[in-house]
Amino acid sequence: MKKFWPFSFYFLYFAAFASLLPFFVLFYQQLGFNGTQIGLLTGVPPLITIFCAPFGAGLADSTRRHKLIMGLGISAAIIVALLLPFAKSFAAVFTLIALFNIFISPVSSLSDSGTMTMLGEERSKYGRIRLGGTIGWGLFAPIAGSVVQNYGLRIAFWVFSAIMLINFFVSQKFVFGEAEEKDPKHGGIRELLTTRRWVIFLLFAFLGGIGVFSVASYLYPYMAELGATETTMGLALTIGTLTELPIFFFGNRLVKKFGSYGLFMIALVLIGVRSLLYSAADSPSMVLIVQAFGGMVFPALWLAGVAYADENAPAGLKSTAQGIFGAMTFGFGSAVGGFIGGLLLASIGGRGMFFVLGIVILAGLTILEVTRRLIPEKAVLQPE
Repeated sequence: MKKFWPFSFYFLYFAAFASLLPFFVLFYQQLGFNGTQIGLLTGVPPLITIFCAPFGAGLADSTRRHKLIMGLGISAAIIVALLLPFAKSFAAVFTLIALFNIFISPVSSLSDSGTMTMLGEERSKYGRIRLGGTIGWGLFAPIAGSVVQNYGLRIAFWVFSAIMLINFFVSQKFVFGEAEEKDPKHGGIRELLTTRRWVIFLLFAFLGGIGVFSVASYLYPYMAELGATETTMGLALTIGTLTELPIFFFGNRLVKKFGSYGLFMIALVLIGVRSLLYSAADSPSMVLIVQAFGGMVFPALWLAGVAYADENAPAGLKSTAQGIFGAMTFGFGSAVGGFIGGLLLASIGGRGMFFVLGIVILAGLTILEVTRRLIPEKAVLQPE
């Protein structure tokens, strides 16, 4: 059962978000919000993640109340989702969206930490467990679209809440292991944030977040520039989802072959190359070809990053480490990628945006890797 419960959690978690997340902007538009208001509602969640993911995970580590904090996060998200359809003013919606992200932010990091604990000596097989999320998203995204088309946007909030309610009970099956004693001679989370190998790793994660979020947010507008239909855009999403499957499934072999750091670097380089390939595409069909290759990049980045964070976390701070990794990738990196990508898209178009971001990512990786090789590392202590 040590694999069944985490796999089920990821399946339900991403199925729930596939039923709601793609419809948030449509919900805002239906309420008549202007572009600035929609931009704030879209841009604030990643910023909240920067602080709340590591804070919530750190609180769980310090109190050893992982399941309690995980359950409270899911419960609060359900309550907010049930209230959102009744909110009409921008202030009310903004407040509820902020609360939603405050409580849900640490849940993913806690699930990653719990999964690694439950896998024990089979931690390299994390990708096969995380595969449940890809399957859940892939199955429920088209179902949710059909349901919303027939019954209206409000149904999306009910579906999300129903799936998450089931997932609340699944989350209580996680095991987080026994408490680890922290070495009083070392600074805990402060050491994690000041150790050179961790600082460089988090800066790498930041660059990865820029590359991942820019594609997630602006691939469709770029395809529209190239004359793609909505059907072709949906096909691009399907291709990206399908190509994730083999990487998550065989991820343990990839981590074993290249090591967590090696696979992480390979994925980051490919993210930069992918952006350059998107900029070179001159038709929607070319974008689909790049998407077939590009869909493999994110799962490699994520499973390698989770493995590296778990391997190098200071004693007693494994959940905190996962929270900080997630915050840098989907918090800080996503926020900067979304903001800069939007400016570039408006000024030089999708092709120019992907070209600039590709160069920035590859140049940043080169500088950081040279720095890593020139500056000696400070070892992170592990429990004996």
